[in-house]
Amino acid sequence: MKTLYFLLFLIAGFSYSGFSQTKSNLVLDEHKAEYLYHFAFSCIDQEYPNKPGEVLGDDSYLAPPRLQHPAFYGCFDWHSSVHGHWALVTILNSFPYFHKRDSIWQKIGKNITAENIQKEIDFLNDKHNKDFERTYGWAWLLKLDETLRESKSPEAVEIHKSLLPLVDLISTKYIEFLDKLNYPIRVGEHPNTAFGMSFAYDYAKKYDAKLSAKIEEKARQYFLDDCDCPLTWEPGGFDFLSPCLQEASLMMKILPEKEFRKWLREFIPGFEKNPAKYLEIAVVTDRSDGKLAHLDGLNFSRASCLFEMGKALNNQKMIHLGENHFNYSYEKMDSGEYAGAHWLASFALYALAKGE
Repeated sequence: MKTLYFLLFLIAGFSYSGFSQTKSNLVLDEHKAEYLYHFAFSCIDQEYPNKPGEVLGDDSYLAPPRLQHPAFYGCFDWHSSVHGHWALVTILNSFPYFHKRDSIWQKIGKNITAENIQKEIDFLNDKHNKDFERTYGWAWLLKLDETLRESKSPEAVEIHKSLLPLVDLISTKYIEFLDKLNYPIRVGEHPNTAFGMSFAYDYAKKYDAKLSAKIEEKARQYFLDDCDCPLTWEPGGFDFLSPCLQEASLMMKILPEKEFRKWLREFIPGFEKNPAKYLEIAVVTDRSDGKLAHLDGLNFSRASCLFEMGKALNNQKMIHLGENHFNYSYEKMDSGEYAGAHWLASFALYALAKGE
């Protein structure tokens, strides 16, 4: 009997210690991989429609996307092309014998060559475009390199070598920008500071000590004293990120667990006990409207944050709420509208990775 009580004590203690084993019921299986891969596979070399984001210095800047950005010209815009590549590599990392393996590596290898990456570097060094894709596209570029480094495929090794000079440039630019940015950008779209820092930190804590240290320093500077985040004000009509949850997700990575729990209680009082009180699933009314379709991305990015925090805090309510957000948009993602199809698979895939 004493042995039984001891075992029960150990089990209970393990269940509530630190970063627990609580998981979502959602998993990236081969069926989901098959469903998700085709969104990115079909668009990383689809040049049009295209939304350029550059500043034109003169007539010479008027060039087709495939010439202006030969590595990342597809999927409607530069950052979506980058995370389309990330999505494909991520699927291959999970399923090395995926039936489209050779075709995927062939497409990625055709885009990410040393020559093409040098042209991307030249563009980012252009005096008119030094802040191009700052910091959303930068963060996804680092995320792409992270997943290439973690691949066991020989193709990934060569592609990583080609990409590395651009990664180094982005890292330098990121540090320089954070040194100049006194106030964080708290919006629900691309410029969100916490989102970019969170993604960059995932990469940097493993592969870039300077960038990692800078993110830790600036996260504390920007967010440590924050309190009473107005989560019930969210979402804005065009949001695909939650300013409050993205900040909380970042600080969970930066702070020790005990400090984070205290910080979260002040940042969103009551959220741990009843997260559903603060968040309702975002409803999309028109998936052909690119801005309104952002709300599907919000459901996925919220799910990612809820999975991260739910697992760390052993909070099943957060995880269940994340599952509800994910399922609403996942079931409607294949609407046939390119406004969402060109990017949502990456957000769904990232949420699945965080839920496992």
